[in-house]
Amino acid sequence: MKKTQAGILVIDDKEDILFASKLVLKKHFEHIFTLPDPKKAIALLAENPIDVVLLDMNYRMGLDDGREGIYLLKEIKTFSPKTVVILMTAFGKVETAVEGLKLGAFDYILKPWDNDKLVEVVKAAVTESRKLRKQEQGAATNNSYFIGESTAIKKAYSLAAKVARTDANVLILGENGTGKYVMANYIHQNSARSSQPFIHVDLGALSESIFESELFGYAKGAFTDAKADTPGRFELANNGTIFLDEIGNVPLHLQSKLLQVIQNRQVIRLGEGKARPLNVRIITATNIDLKKEAGLKTFREDLYYRINTMEIILPPLRERREDLAALAQFLLSKMADKYERADLEFEPFALQQIQNHAWNGNIREMENRIERAVILCDECIITAADLDLEDIIEIQTEKDVQLSDIEKHTIDKTLQKHNFNISKAADELGLSRAALYRRIEKYELGKH
Repeated sequence: MKKTQAGILVIDDKEDILFASKLVLKKHFEHIFTLPDPKKAIALLAENPIDVVLLDMNYRMGLDDGREGIYLLKEIKTFSPKTVVILMTAFGKVETAVEGLKLGAFDYILKPWDNDKLVEVVKAAVTESRKLRKQEQGAATNNSYFIGESTAIKKAYSLAAKVARTDANVLILGENGTGKYVMANYIHQNSARSSQPFIHVDLGALSESIFESELFGYAKGAFTDAKADTPGRFELANNGTIFLDEIGNVPLHLQSKLLQVIQNRQVIRLGEGKARPLNVRIITATNIDLKKEAGLKTFREDLYYRINTMEIILPPLRERREDLAALAQFLLSKMADKYERADLEFEPFALQQIQNHAWNGNIREMENRIERAVILCDECIITAADLDLEDIIEIQTEKDVQLSDIEKHTIDKTLQKHNFNISKAADELGLSRAALYRRIEKYELGKH
């Protein structure tokens, strides 16, 4: 009979119980550990891969209330949540075992046990342990972040990992599509606030008329449509993190209101006079040079220094050539899971063209192209044509090319591609409609 590859630990102060259980279980499971001293359980778990613990509930002479077993159960579940615990108790003490089930035990066995029943319960517990580990791995995959090997991106994520352990305000700088939202989420997920809310606010998409009500909330009757007391985004993020994206687009006269909330860590709803305290981590992002804007007096200098305790710069993809192929594979895997197309892979020429493409829209552009290719591809191989990259020639980026010229050309080309459909163009560029309108006006596009 083939044994199940699993680690089973039996904890009991009676040697005969340890001997009998090992005799039965070693016929069915590969690794059996026994332990007479419950105080050594956590140390043993730390050094060995244990799937299931069989835990006696009483250890001290004269005591049979099961409190020691309950205490150790809590310790095991705290230290190793994926380890499944089966309680062992004498007949007549089932009530305590039931309490243990409520605290996270998988099942209980009455002593003396039936051997077949013991093996059956342990097998079910091993299956449960495998399930928990698989769920954890799935969660890790869903929340994983592609970092890459380029010096600039590794430096950015190293800095993010350090600052995540603090409550310092963070300003993330980078072109559109470089992953500023992903970076903000990475900082939140690696902070002590990870179990609390992460609230994303696209400030570029908020019109001036709703700016205060959206961010700070409002009282019933504060304005015509204020039907009930409503918290703003800052209050919704309390105890967690608020991510203020496109902060460079906030009009100057509203920056003072934002500064007041950030500086005082309290918010006053529209129509109220009561200040509500805030405990919130603040992360901001922009593709605008705020230091330059502060010098031009178009962005408040005091607000700039308030949000910029730590500055993280995300490089564009043209400065991460060594990461392009691996990033494309990462995004393909993500989209293949989303659309249940596990059979997909890139043809070699497609990867070559990915390396050659300018990627002016950065990660957002690459993600959009790959997602579209996954949806439309009928075969198992994604070609350069599927990615609309078949005619790309190698791009040599000259140092004297101004970023504004690149941005203008990219926006103009995208607008023409979509016949000036603002929604479609904004989606491909990774911009809000409001942000795209501002750039159209800035570059005087469409005025031919």
